[in-house]
Amino acid sequence: MRSPLWMPSNEKINNSLMHKFMRECSENFESYFDLHKWSINDMESFWSQFWIFSKIKYSENFDIVLENPVMPGAKWFSGSKLNYAENLLKGDPEQDAIISLGENKPAKSLTFRELNQKVSSVQKGLIDLGVKKNTIVAGFVPNCSETVIMMLAVSSLGAVWTSCSPDFGAKGVVDRFGQVYPQILITSNGYSYNGKLFKLEDKVNGVLEVIDSIEHIIEINYVDIDSAFNHKSVISFDTLLENKGELPRFEQLPFDHPLYIMYSSGTTGPPKSIIHSTGGTLIQHMKEHQLHCDIQSGKSKMFWFTTCGWMMWNWLVSGLSSGATIVLYDGSPSYPNLEKLWKMIDELKITHFGTSPKFLSACETNKILPNEFCKIESLESILSTGSPLVEEQFDWIYSNVKSDIHLSSISGGTDIIGCFFAGSPILPVFRGELQCPQLGMSVESWNEDGMSVIGESGELVCTKPFPSMPIGFWNDDDGSKYSSAYFEEFEGVWTHGDYLEITKNGGAIIYGRSDTTLNPGGVRIGTAEIYRSIESFEEVLDSVVIGKPEDSDVSVVLCLKLAENVILTKELEDRIKSQIRKSTTPRHVPKYIFQVTDIPYTISGKKVEKAVLHSILGKKIKNKDALSNPRSLSEYVNLPF
Repeated sequence: MRSPLWMPSNEKINNSLMHKFMRECSENFESYFDLHKWSINDMESFWSQFWIFSKIKYSENFDIVLENPVMPGAKWFSGSKLNYAENLLKGDPEQDAIISLGENKPAKSLTFRELNQKVSSVQKGLIDLGVKKNTIVAGFVPNCSETVIMMLAVSSLGAVWTSCSPDFGAKGVVDRFGQVYPQILITSNGYSYNGKLFKLEDKVNGVLEVIDSIEHIIEINYVDIDSAFNHKSVISFDTLLENKGELPRFEQLPFDHPLYIMYSSGTTGPPKSIIHSTGGTLIQHMKEHQLHCDIQSGKSKMFWFTTCGWMMWNWLVSGLSSGATIVLYDGSPSYPNLEKLWKMIDELKITHFGTSPKFLSACETNKILPNEFCKIESLESILSTGSPLVEEQFDWIYSNVKSDIHLSSISGGTDIIGCFFAGSPILPVFRGELQCPQLGMSVESWNEDGMSVIGESGELVCTKPFPSMPIGFWNDDDGSKYSSAYFEEFEGVWTHGDYLEITKNGGAIIYGRSDTTLNPGGVRIGTAEIYRSIESFEEVLDSVVIGKPEDSDVSVVLCLKLAENVILTKELEDRIKSQIRKSTTPRHVPKYIFQVTDIPYTISGKKVEKAVLHSILGKKIKNKDALSNPRSLSEYVNLPF
């Protein structure tokens, strides 16, 4: 067995909430994996124990932990009544709840007392506008404290929140909100990105032309820019704050009452509208934060670089329920330079820093060395998701950020509003591996015969139900779309769509999406293996790999975005092929390598291999508005095969 990159100290282990939880359980656990085994073999005991441990606030306790333990169809914590916002607002009144800042906006803080007051004021305004239980409220909003206040006021009433980030185009917003017919639209006059101001006026007016269910617009005056929305009822957010408020009232709701409508980030069809529950979201996030991330009340400051169009925003905001201070940042992660977010750690004393492999890769490429210009003393954990974190990025963090750091690569998705695999503060970190399956998540790697495998790649499945499973999809009354999305391949078993290997350490290596898995010669290959092979080439800024059907087989195609003034020569191509062959297998070696000017990504920062493949094959891309750079696809149409 190879040596770990990091081992938690005995002090770290003993002071962790994971260790405390293990001590409070009636069972005697010798290791994390013993605890995990119990959490999936005796799910009712585990989840009821965590309900008590997390101090979830409720008005009525549950009668039954789990009814009908099958997928789909499981029902959790029957009989309980609670409110999501109430659980997020219960923190120490004098403690900072939110610190928000932006590109040209200094950090401003709100205590839990101030946050409660503002939520109460906004809540009164929403009631006057007719918002009540089950009302759909949509946010087309920047990542700022006003947005969190609005979401909390909405959920306090039992209304349903859904959101997109302001960099979405009007069509992308319509593709999402147009499915759910919101009654209220919350937006801002504009936003800032890369030092430039952008108006939202035209986008919002474009949305209003199509969605006629919107009765009122609430406008956040976020940047110094004029706006004029084509609607008879436009109300300033500041006007809502004029209502006198102290403490909000909280509508008590069943565990499975709708809280959020989230959207899948696919680019080859309309996004799925996924409904997540009040209790499922809350208890899943609290478990992930407290046990897996060691978020401790009154001590932890959480940051994740995200927009309101990605589930990590919802995940971050839930940190309030564990007594954390959350840090919101709106703007570009590289403006005015890539040092900005690292310096923020020192300035705000951040303990948990959430990011993506894309950002880390940009830092490495640009030779950013955070430990040379930051102390980083407060930082306890770095978390990463969005795509697989390659081995070399593990090395870069431990060499150039901090040697004594809990690096937690996590994997899950919008579909479950949480994680299947995550970190653990009581386990070692191994190079290139996610540390462990999450507690309460019965996750396995299955081969094509439906057999569980260790040490070889397969399909990520979950064999038992969990609380954060979606309630369902919007406009899917018979549940057929929901069933076909997750339960078509293996009946009664959640198939997530990721390709992975569960290691002998008990951790996992994610190889990418299984629907874009390469299959040359009938051998399944994860695209992440190829990305990992070329990570060390300074000439390569970014890349995308797809499998092109050809002559009754699949040919591997590698497209490269190269550094400025670098041309793809025969010599460079040969070196890349040699490196891929050496670090993987001959089957991984691309048949075709092309130089391109850009690599397509979704707005939430995910590389879109399937959209590239569809472009190459001449298939229509139905949801280009999900992309941050849709024009990039045009050059893939005419690649010289």
